[in-house]
Amino acid sequence: MDDLPPLREVIARHGLRAVRRLGQNFLLDLNVTDRIARAAGDLTEVTVVEIGPGPGGLTRSLLAAGAAKVVAIERDERCLPALEEIAGRYPGRLDIVPGDALRLDYRALTQGPVRIVANLPYNVATPLLVGWLREEPWPPGYLSLTLMFQREVAERIVATPGSKAYGRLAVLAGWRGEARILFDLPPRAFVPPPKVVSSVVELVPNPSPLPCDAGQLERVVAAAFGQRRKMLRQSLKSLGGDATALLDQAGIAPTRRAEEIDVAGFVALANASGRAPVG
Repeated sequence: MDDLPPLREVIARHGLRAVRRLGQNFLLDLNVTDRIARAAGDLTEVTVVEIGPGPGGLTRSLLAAGAAKVVAIERDERCLPALEEIAGRYPGRLDIVPGDALRLDYRALTQGPVRIVANLPYNVATPLLVGWLREEPWPPGYLSLTLMFQREVAERIVATPGSKAYGRLAVLAGWRGEARILFDLPPRAFVPPPKVVSSVVELVPNPSPLPCDAGQLERVVAAAFGQRRKMLRQSLKSLGGDATALLDQAGIAPTRRAEEIDVAGFVALANASGRAPVG
């Protein structure tokens, strides 16, 4: 792929032991990182934002796949020298940004079309995804998300009504885009190996989602799934006001439960809740 040293050699030379508190699990198999890069689509005319590149295995694959530019956001300063070696191999195509991705606005770091591709640190994966799904204005600044999650989280993102995994993440993802699991990776693909299977998820934004305030939608969804075994006429009481009247405005039977309501139903509830006076 390139004339850079093997990743294991890079890790040993720079003393890069994965740190649990940073949610790190390094991908060292370049065949796997190449597969993720291919799954992200055509990168030749886009900027790729990568979160948590670590020693740079996926970074190398993204650049080798022809990414016009990669912006790698890395919180762990120990990894920066290894990434600088990759930048030297691909002059002008890799920008290394030290810092916390939860506190940085990728839009301020990029120009032109963007794809976000990352083996996300597990401890920040969900907050980052929610932030990207809540982005305003919409459509967002990215063309697609190609992200690694624990399998359990991936299932919650793509879940459909009626399933046990269906909840807040599925509603937000289904409202603002179309998500699907592309493939799984076993624990042995990582160093150190996690205790769970991981999944690569693709999310493509819907340019015209149903009109709704993101904060209001999250509020309604949180109330509904906060007591998911109860009927909505009971669980939505935490919103204040008359829950039965709210459900009637949204055209939803008060005896239904949260897991039975599709995205359009939750949007209708959120819009009705936004119009209703708080009791």
